[in-house]
Amino acid sequence: MDTEAMPQATGPHSVDWAQDTAGYLDSLRSGLTTARDTDYLLLEQDLPEDARRARASVRAFVDRDVLPVINGYWERAEFPYELLEPLAATGVVGGAITGHGAPGLSRLAAGLATVELSRGDGSMNTFLGVQANLSMGTINMLGSEEQKRRWLPDMAALRRIGAFALTEPRHGSDSVNLDTTARREGDTWVINGAKRWIGNGSMAHLVIIFARDEADGQVKAFVMEREDPRDPEDRPEGFDYQVIEGKVGKRAILQANLSFRDLRIPEQNRLPGAQGFRDVSRVLATTRGGASWEALGHALACFEAAVTYAEVREQFGRPVGSNQLVQNTLAQMLTELTAIQLLCFRMAHLQETGQWTGSMASIAKMHTANKARWIAQQARDLLAGNGLLLDFHVARHLTDMEVVHTYEGTEFIQSLLIGRKITGQNAL
Repeated sequence: MDTEAMPQATGPHSVDWAQDTAGYLDSLRSGLTTARDTDYLLLEQDLPEDARRARASVRAFVDRDVLPVINGYWERAEFPYELLEPLAATGVVGGAITGHGAPGLSRLAAGLATVELSRGDGSMNTFLGVQANLSMGTINMLGSEEQKRRWLPDMAALRRIGAFALTEPRHGSDSVNLDTTARREGDTWVINGAKRWIGNGSMAHLVIIFARDEADGQVKAFVMEREDPRDPEDRPEGFDYQVIEGKVGKRAILQANLSFRDLRIPEQNRLPGAQGFRDVSRVLATTRGGASWEALGHALACFEAAVTYAEVREQFGRPVGSNQLVQNTLAQMLTELTAIQLLCFRMAHLQETGQWTGSMASIAKMHTANKARWIAQQARDLLAGNGLLLDFHVARHLTDMEVVHTYEGTEFIQSLLIGRKITGQNAL
């Protein structure tokens, strides 16, 4: 169609039409990110004070700092450095870690902080998960006291960013089979290999690298330091990275491919508590469940947006929320959301009492990721065409849930783990 030949709207009525349309769209967007009461089974009536504080602090940060800017960063695939200082001020960086500047939150408080951050944006939640749970968690569990004092306080204050370099191009779910190698030469370790999908990998001051010792075949951990990772020229000799582009989800966190060619790391930067892959597994075990809390945050955001939209969007002379099909969809979304809440709250209790197991984590991850993705899909459908737009927020949560559905073990991997627990047999 020749658009130049089409008549152009002119005169005062065209201005009125534009203003009316803008005002109408503003009314549809208004309140989509406002928190609603979704505690239908009264799980929060006895919520401890530390959990209430953590939730309130992160919710205020999300509403005040994250939501006004995150869509732009997501669309540009840029990391929002401006959010680091206010995120540090929430007092939740470090989660359940105690000492060295970390807050020592309960599992429930840390979980609710994750919910609120994910309810705002999944990229920021992944950044914090890599920083606090994986990077700080590894140093806290496997580092010496001197290393903890050297690194953890600055990491808790977000003055230094960490990355957890475990996953490799050839090894994702079978991460035990690492190809990256380490060879000791005097007081130096020489690292060779590659890592993939490393959150914060291009922007970290501290990159924790897991590599197999050529001498004994055991997996060990080494910390590579950088002074100014925002300077592209600040790369230790033998280290290179490439930011992964073209992602359809979690676009505001930088994930990178890393390569090491005779990278030299001093012995003082080897974490002494890492003597084999079993120690890596101990770190990973402390993070199991984080994806479920995040799934709850995304599901909450999508449900809240869907309910608000159904109240204000009118078709055929009435709010769409007055239709039976819409109410049925919202009821099913709330039911699944409540089931996710129940799993997460029970998980926190079992973790605090030391009863949490790998099989439990697999059940929680498989169910919460599946149902949260479904909730996001229903919200997208309910918002129709507007559900495709970033400024209506649901599309961002939907694509971020595609990522959550994958990491910490895909549905297929979780089903194998659960199936082995049920039958006692390894599947072929």
